[in-house]
Amino acid sequence: MKARLSRYLDAVWYQGRPGLTWLRPLSWLTAKVAARRLRRFRVAAQRPPLPVLVVGNVTVGGTGKTPMVTALCAEAAARQLKVVIISRGYGAQPPAWPWIVTSEQDAAACGDEPLMLAQLTGVPVIIDPQRARALAAAQALQPDLVISDDGLQHYALPRSAELVMLDGARGLGNGRCLPCGPLREPATRLQQVDWIVSNGPLRQPLALPVQTLALEFSGFRHSSTGECLSPTEFAARHPRVHAVAGIGNPQRFFSQLRTLGLDVLEHPFADHHQYRAEDLPREPALPCVVTEKDAVKLAAIAEVWVAPVIARLPQGLAGIIIDTTLARAAG
Repeated sequence: MKARLSRYLDAVWYQGRPGLTWLRPLSWLTAKVAARRLRRFRVAAQRPPLPVLVVGNVTVGGTGKTPMVTALCAEAAARQLKVVIISRGYGAQPPAWPWIVTSEQDAAACGDEPLMLAQLTGVPVIIDPQRARALAAAQALQPDLVISDDGLQHYALPRSAELVMLDGARGLGNGRCLPCGPLREPATRLQQVDWIVSNGPLRQPLALPVQTLALEFSGFRHSSTGECLSPTEFAARHPRVHAVAGIGNPQRFFSQLRTLGLDVLEHPFADHHQYRAEDLPREPALPCVVTEKDAVKLAAIAEVWVAPVIARLPQGLAGIIIDTTLARAAG
């Protein structure tokens, strides 16, 4: 049901299909409330106790925040800066809040995205629905930089700088706020952030500076044997595959697999889907390829091929973002 609803909303929000017009008063209300909350935040904005960079979005669904956060952590590590990531921890059920996620924990307890970030970056990930409380816990670890994975609209969280991710193919969709469109806040919110980064070329031009990143497969890893293949090797050995994705935008993953020349049988699920063994395709008998986010939940269920991605950023952009955030906090 959730997957069908997601496909319907995708058609209305991004593909121009008519629908939901009777809900436009609610979209207007969403925009008004969001604008009021932002004004209140600007008036009463607090200085964070240490440098805080928010990596968020103004649209619902996946935009590439996780690869961006991973790239920023890699840049910080190269500079020998200590980083802590804070996250809401969607779907997590830890023993207590706030909770520090480590790479060996169970996704059911700590959430799929926080666990993936902990495994990819090797830095502490603190989850708490109350971002300010997560920031207080992060302060105790004495980091040089705190990166908030999502949280642009969590105005209880003070921040030094803001970065918004957009999906290049989807852009701002029909430009309307929820529920008639995909926007969490009016598009004018983009005028007030520090950086806009598009995951792939932006098809809907903006009258604002936009940086572009590219996501590339770094290879394919078998979840059971640990065997690793380059994208070329994998495509030659397994030209036809099942592709399973329970992420914000499964079609982006499927399309990216097809750029390798693969014949892809699509199996989309709702974002953060909790998998059962029967969810995985059995016929025809083909390899099953999944995202890193799905892999943390499928490890105990089935043998799959994991397709990690890396973010290729414009030269020097990660350094500029970190330097600016640190300078803001120092000033």
